[in-house]
Amino acid sequence: MEPPTSSRLNSRKRRKDGSGPNGATELDGIPPKMSRRSFGLREPAPFSDEVEIDYSKPYIRVTYEEAMKGTPLDRPVRVYADGIFDLFHSGHARALMQAKNLFPNTYLIVGVCSDELTHNFKGFTVMNENERYDAVQHCRYVDEVVRNAPWTLTPEFLAEHRIDFVAHDDIPYSSAGSDDVYKHIKEAGMFAPTQRTEGISTSDIITRIVRDYDVYARRNLQRGYTAKELNVSFINEKKYHLQERVDKVKKRVKDVEEKSKEFVQKVEEKSIDLIQKWEEKSREFIGNFLEMFGPEGALKHMLKEGKGRMLQAISPKQSPSSSPTHDRSPSPSFRWPFSTKTPPSSPANRSRNESAVTYDISEDEED
Repeated sequence: MEPPTSSRLNSRKRRKDGSGPNGATELDGIPPKMSRRSFGLREPAPFSDEVEIDYSKPYIRVTYEEAMKGTPLDRPVRVYADGIFDLFHSGHARALMQAKNLFPNTYLIVGVCSDELTHNFKGFTVMNENERYDAVQHCRYVDEVVRNAPWTLTPEFLAEHRIDFVAHDDIPYSSAGSDDVYKHIKEAGMFAPTQRTEGISTSDIITRIVRDYDVYARRNLQRGYTAKELNVSFINEKKYHLQERVDKVKKRVKDVEEKSKEFVQKVEEKSIDLIQKWEEKSREFIGNFLEMFGPEGALKHMLKEGKGRMLQAISPKQSPSSSPTHDRSPSPSFRWPFSTKTPPSSPANRSRNESAVTYDISEDEED
């Protein structure tokens, strides 16, 4: 077996002076380059009656040990797998993949039973034999297809197709009056077991179709198939059309409900955003109002400042007492004519006149 990829990659050491690619040397264990090849087939697998077999060479079966070791390229291990393969699905493909990978060098031959055998021993099929042949032909793991394969494998059939091993799941397959049709193959040491894929089978697919028959009938009627083609009665056809209309109305109502829910959700989201923005704006407005008209707001400081300026303008401050004073020149006293007495004065001026020096204003008389 090849070592894991991670260990193989870790074993590569890049060296600057290496002679290999990316600085690797021969000791790094780089695997040799492989030529490109296409993993998908370009043509379907041929039928057995179209393949020429060289009967000049003797037919010698290989043992299981020899097959596991690997046979020469010109002598692959011929593995046979048979079945009905109705409604070919992934479970069929996985079984054939396991049969193809049983041995290193495998040539897979697949036998497909005819409609006559299948209807007699198993039951009615959905696909006819030609459709089932064609489906198996286009499976990538198949190398050759045997049409009208036998229900029970005989030694003559095994020798004719030079079969080494028969691949099938290990569950006993009771049919044709036998508890296990592969019993003699197992006793001969030619049986190679494979594993079934759980969860999918032809019977499961048919069960789904039968269970949901009304749905598929309505779908095909809608796609243009006639009631006669679907084997649907006149009453059922009208019923399916009525159900289709009811479903369309339900779908429309559901779409309206979903759209209304989306609209209500958008309105709620928008209302929440508006409420949040209103709260933010209201807080901002209240803060600005308190900043202007509050107890310590700007308006109070403005009023205080204006009041102080008004009081200063009404009653200006007196000059300081230490400032120098200028003596006023005494005003000459006025003498009333024909009288030697001074005119009466107000009490305020009286105090001034007491300290002031009186002069005679009529100098012409002296001259």
